[in-house]
Amino acid sequence: MVALVPGLRGQVDLAPALPVWETSLGDFSQPAYDRAVERIFSEYEAKTGRQLVPGEKRKVGLKIYADSGPGMATPIPLVRSVIKALEHRGFDAKDIFLVGLNQLRLRMTGYLPSLASGESAFPGHKIYVLESGRFYDPVWFYDSPLPQRFDPIFVQNQTKDVPNSTSKDEDRKSFLATPLFLDADFWINLPVYTDHPTLGVNGSLVNATLWNASNTARFFRSPANAPAAVAEMSAIPELRQTWAFSLVSLQHYQYIGGPFFNSLYTVSEPRLWLSRDPVLLDAMMLERINRWRQLSGFNPVSEEIRTLEFAEMLGVGSKDTKDATVIEVAQ
Repeated sequence: MVALVPGLRGQVDLAPALPVWETSLGDFSQPAYDRAVERIFSEYEAKTGRQLVPGEKRKVGLKIYADSGPGMATPIPLVRSVIKALEHRGFDAKDIFLVGLNQLRLRMTGYLPSLASGESAFPGHKIYVLESGRFYDPVWFYDSPLPQRFDPIFVQNQTKDVPNSTSKDEDRKSFLATPLFLDADFWINLPVYTDHPTLGVNGSLVNATLWNASNTARFFRSPANAPAAVAEMSAIPELRQTWAFSLVSLQHYQYIGGPFFNSLYTVSEPRLWLSRDPVLLDAMMLERINRWRQLSGFNPVSEEIRTLEFAEMLGVGSKDTKDATVIEVAQ
């Protein structure tokens, strides 16, 4: 079976806005994260009737982000708290796995064991490194007639001399990371937010798509290619079927200069968001990013970057923040 989507050729009915659950962290300590994650998981289960418990496969995946390097990665205390909450719901440690992109940055951010000590921050849990090439299946791919591969930070230099088209079949294909939707009962997206010169917002949608597949630098050749690819990949039914939700810590996000980490342009808020609507989360963060850009004397993110609009057209979610339902989860 091949995972393909039809492209942005016709508009579909817009998806209704799904709620966003929000809770306070207090601070960013491990106990604070433990309390906040358990609260927000329990409230989500109570309100939706969806239980975060083992199913037939008895496995769950966590898609982390480490590709801006130290300072702008999914907070390790958040991941530990999610693991603790899932173990409390019946998952064994060995059946909770992490998925990341680049080995060097996973090591730099503390996810892979230190070469000096050999100690792991997540003993007993498998960490799948996508750039190893071992976690793609030739049957599952996104097909697009644009050429080749990527790095979230250095993509502009990498694609400088890449031609705009290719006749090679393999160059048309971006292979999907199959552990999340073939091996797991469900998976949780744990993005970190930065701005991005081509995508507008580097967050929930992008962490689940371009940073979750092979051969994607080719999409950055024009301002339209990468947003369209993000939207189309996020609409793949098999990926969405097992995508439980995105869980976002606002411990740190960056409003200009991303995806390179620059501490001068970062903001921190002690809050946690959870939603099944990645478009809405990205839209809410885009408003924050633009607010901070304007306060600092920078132009807002270009309205010509249509990532969220394309994803909304394909029914992935809603970018209408005015009618968003935000459910406050009490401490």
